[in-house]
Amino acid sequence: MRVLVTGATGLIGSAICARLASEGHSVVGVTRGERLAGPAVGSWVEMDFSSRAGALAWPSHLRDIDAVVNCVGALQDTPRDDTAAAHHGGADALFAACEAAGVRRVIHFSAIGVDRRQASAFSQTKHAGDDALRERNLDWVILRPSVVIGRSAFGASAMFRGLAALPVVPYMPGTGDLQVVALDDVVSTVAFFVAPSAPSRVEIELAGPQRLGMTQLVAMHREWLGWKPARFVALPSWLANMVYATGDFLGGLGWRVPMRSTAKREIVHGAVGDPEEWTRMTGIVPRPLSAFLLANPAGVQDRWFARLYFIKPLLFTIIVLFWIITAIISLTTGFWNGVDLMVRAKAGWVAQPGVAAGALADLVIGLAIAYRPTAFIGLWAAIALSFFYISAGTYLLPELWNEPLGPLLKIWPILAAHFVALAILKER
Repeated sequence: MRVLVTGATGLIGSAICARLASEGHSVVGVTRGERLAGPAVGSWVEMDFSSRAGALAWPSHLRDIDAVVNCVGALQDTPRDDTAAAHHGGADALFAACEAAGVRRVIHFSAIGVDRRQASAFSQTKHAGDDALRERNLDWVILRPSVVIGRSAFGASAMFRGLAALPVVPYMPGTGDLQVVALDDVVSTVAFFVAPSAPSRVEIELAGPQRLGMTQLVAMHREWLGWKPARFVALPSWLANMVYATGDFLGGLGWRVPMRSTAKREIVHGAVGDPEEWTRMTGIVPRPLSAFLLANPAGVQDRWFARLYFIKPLLFTIIVLFWIITAIISLTTGFWNGVDLMVRAKAGWVAQPGVAAGALADLVIGLAIAYRPTAFIGLWAAIALSFFYISAGTYLLPELWNEPLGPLLKIWPILAAHFVALAILKER
């Protein structure tokens, strides 16, 4: 079959592409930005669900397509993400185009519990998207997974690993239980339903058989990673609210943070469901988390990821503050020190504008790194400017290499930090 998969670079979408390709299907991947490397996706379509132009382009992309798997999702509205467009408006445009093009089989990913309650814009728009699909004359399948756990990690599943790396583990008050589901079981379900002969016009909850609390989940991941049990501490409500507010702020800057106000509203209800209908219809018996972890022993790369999970935001915060505070100091209390340095370098005629220009460059770089869509460019600009400072300082004031505070020597660990930041920049 020729299958079009939207959200093809996500945790679930990329695994579906790989599975379908391994079974001999031809996969067309739809992405908003970066494409995956490798042979799983035969061809790519760049599409933004919130774009009207994208909706008008669907007919041309659906030619010769036998089935569509919609994996697009967004946790919360940000400058980069629009939940209403991703889950409802954009999804319905795709469903309408499938109906018009005669693409009967549509498998749509919703979220567990949205048919029972809509605690946030996330679940409200997911539910609206489900309703839109039911109204179409299609052979639709709605899948509602709980939190998905796989060898790869993203969102909540990545956060479990990060929390497991902490010797003292904080957890949010009022967190509901979770029935996490193995990514392989989710992918096998799609492989089952993509066949034209499979049941249609069905809605299935994809939930694991174990009902676990947050502390149990983190403790199991910590044991999986090979570390001794940790101490768990409940965050007071005021501190938990600060964490959610910080997550919203970072989300506004384009960073994909799992702990945001949407999570606060949804986490109280947990993510639980009944897998009985899933097993009855497909024959798939979902594995408990303990079985998944046992079958996938942790390696050094898993321990690195877990330990770096919270070091990453700390590293980026320090880098951003380094450039911004340096700029502020250069423009205020340290301005004349900078001018004196330029005079020593026999560049007195450009001393004041030179210091101001350097400070403004530092400020722009700091702000560029803080904003996720420009962070990659900002980091490389920081590296280039650092090399410029080393070269210019060596040429104009070579004695700086011999100063006790090592102003030029200290640039090297700063450079190393920027290269580490580049290495761990991508979320998936």
